[in-house]
Amino acid sequence: MSASGTSRPRRVLTAAFLWNRLGLRMRLTLLYGGLFFVAGSALLWSTYLLTARALDQQFVMRLAKSDITPALPDVVPTKISGQIFTSTVKTEVEQRAAGVLSEMLRSSLLIMILIGIVALVLGYLVADRALRPLDRVTETARRLSESTLHERIALDGPQDEVKRLADTFDGMLDRLHRVFDAQRRFIANASHELRTPLAINRTVLEVSLEEPAASEDLKALARALLGTNARYERLIDGLLLLAQSEQELTVRKPVDLRYIAHTVLDELDLAPRKRAVTVHQDLRPAVVQGDPLFLERCLFNLLENAVKYNVRDGEVWLTVRDDHDHRADHRGDDGDGVVVTVENTGPQVPPYDVDDLFEPFRRLHGERIRSARGAGLGLSIVRAIVDAHGGTVTARPRPEGGLIVSVRLPRGTEPDPLP
Repeated sequence: MSASGTSRPRRVLTAAFLWNRLGLRMRLTLLYGGLFFVAGSALLWSTYLLTARALDQQFVMRLAKSDITPALPDVVPTKISGQIFTSTVKTEVEQRAAGVLSEMLRSSLLIMILIGIVALVLGYLVADRALRPLDRVTETARRLSESTLHERIALDGPQDEVKRLADTFDGMLDRLHRVFDAQRRFIANASHELRTPLAINRTVLEVSLEEPAASEDLKALARALLGTNARYERLIDGLLLLAQSEQELTVRKPVDLRYIAHTVLDELDLAPRKRAVTVHQDLRPAVVQGDPLFLERCLFNLLENAVKYNVRDGEVWLTVRDDHDHRADHRGDDGDGVVVTVENTGPQVPPYDVDDLFEPFRRLHGERIRSARGAGLGLSIVRAIVDAHGGTVTARPRPEGGLIVSVRLPRGTEPDPLP
C-alpha cells in the first residue's frame, strides 16, 4: 500500500477524533455554519454562472451578430472602419461584462463571509438555547447526593425529547430515594436486631462465669463462647459502620486531625499479644471539614492495622500535615490538602495484593475471615470514610516489609478551636 493510501485513513481518524473531542454545543454550531457555507457557496456559484451566461447571451453574442456598420456598401474604407468599430465595441463590452462579474464575485464573497460569521453566532445562540434544558439536567445530577435526593428537575415545556429525558431522570430519582430510605431503615433495624441477642448472650455468659456452682469445664466453655460472641459483636459493628460510612455525611465541621490523632493514640493498645510497638509521631496542624467521629474511626483503624499486622518490637510512623506547609519545606510537591500517612514495619506485602486489602473481608495473600485478628473490615471502613469526605486513600508496600498508607483529605476553612 502506498504512503498516501496509508495516511488518508490516518487523517480521517484524526479528524474524527478532533470532532469527537468538541462539545455538543460547538459541534452543532460548526455543523450549522458548515451547512450555511455549503448552501451559500452553491447559491453564489449558481448566480455567478447564470449571470455570466446572461451577459454573454444578451450582450456579447447579440453584439457580434448585429450589423452596426453604416449602409455604404460601395465604399470599402467605410466598411473597414465599421468592422474596426464593431471589434472595438465588442472588446469593450466583454471587458465590462468581465468587470461586472468580478465585482459581483468579490461582493458576494464578502457578504457571504459576513453572513457566515453572523450565522455562526446565531447558530451558537440557537444551540445554547436548545441545550439549556440538558445543562439543567446535568447540573441537577451533579448537585444531587444521598441527602438531596428529594430534589427534582421538574422541567416545564412541551413533551419533546428533552422533557421526556427530564421526566425519566425524575422517575429514576424517585426510585433511588425509596431505595436509600429502605437502606437506612434496614441499617437501623439490623443494628437493633443483631446487637440485642448478642448482648443477651454476653450477659448470660458473664453471669455463668460468676456462678460459684459452675464447674471448670462449664466456665471454660463460657469463656470460649464469650470470646466468640465478642468477635461477632465486632463483626456486626464493623459491618454497620461500613454501611453508615458509605452514606452521605450529615455532620460537617472544622476538625484538626492533630487532636484526633492524640485521642486515638491514647485509646490504642500498643502491645498486642505481648509484642510492644513503638509509634513515632509527626503531628502538625491540619484542619479538614468533616465528621469528627468518622475521622477518629478512620485514624483508629489505620493505626490498629499498623500495630496488629506488625512484627515483634516493630515500629509505626504516624504523620499528619498540611500540604501547604509541607510545600514550603519541600519544593516541587504539587499536592494540596491534608495528608495523613501511617507507615509500619511488618511482613512483606506483594504489590499486587495491596489493592485487595481495601476490599471487605480481605487480608494479605487473599486470606478470608480469621476471627483471631479481626473481621477484615478495617481498611474497607477507612476507604468508605475517606470517600465520604471527598478524599483519596492509597497504599504501597515498604521495601523492608510492611505498608505505607496515605490519606489525602480536602483542607478545611476554619481552624478547630483548642479543647
